[in-house]
Amino acid sequence: MDESVGQLVSQLTNDLGQLTRQELALAKAELRVEAKKAGKGAGMLGGAAFAGWMVALFVSLTVMWALDEVMDLVWAALIVAAVWAIVAAVLASTGRKELREVNPKPDQTVDSLKEDAKWLKTRNS
Repeated sequence: MDESVGQLVSQLTNDLGQLTRQELALAKAELRVEAKKAGKGAGMLGGAAFAGWMVALFVSLTVMWALDEVMDLVWAALIVAAVWAIVAAVLASTGRKELREVNPKPDQTVDSLKEDAKWLKTRNS
C-alpha cells in the first residue's frame, strides 16, 4: 500500500465533506422546485378566490337590477356573472391540481444518499 492510514482517513474525510455538500445542494434544488409548484398552486387559488368574489358582486348587482325590471341590464349582468363563475371554477381546479403535484420529499437526494451509503460500505470492505 502506497498510502498511509492517515492519508486514507484524510482522503475519506475530504470525500465525505464534498459528498455532503453535493447532497445538500441537490436537496436545496429539489425543495426550490417543489416550493415553486406550491407557490403557483397557491396563486391560482388566490385567483379563484378573487373570481369567486366577483361572482358574488355581479350576482348581487343582478338581483338588484332584476328588481328594477330592466331586462337588457339584467341579461348583461348575468352574462358577466356567468363568465366570472367559469373563471373561478377553472382557476380553482387548476390550483388544486398544482397543489396535489407538490412533493415535499426530496426523492433524488434520498436515492443519492442510499447510493452513497452502498458505496461507502463497498469501499470500507
